[in-house]
Amino acid sequence: MAVIVEWDPNKARLNVKRHGVSFEEAATVFNDPLSSTIDDPLHSEVEERFLINGESSDNHLLVVVPTDRGNRIRIISARAANPRERRNYYEKDTTNI
Repeated sequence: MAVIVEWDPNKARLNVKRHGVSFEEAATVFNDPLSSTIDDPLHSEVEERFLINGESSDNHLLVVVPTDRGNRIRIISARAANPRERRNYYEKDTTNI
């Protein structure tokens, strides 16, 4: 079953301005078989959020913050991975994403 990914168009425009990453590109991280996912309890007060560290189809290493909406995944934000997150991805250390 394919993952259905959605986002708020206004939030997507703001994300490009703030982080230079489109949600269209961020959605491709879900296809990275080497991506890693951890819970994001600090930002899960209203709904459960996750951090996904993975490579996009454009070969950019991104951190994507989605939430699970039943049969859909909603992207909240996306940005380029910082040096620590890059190291964690390539070394597969998911304890400190």
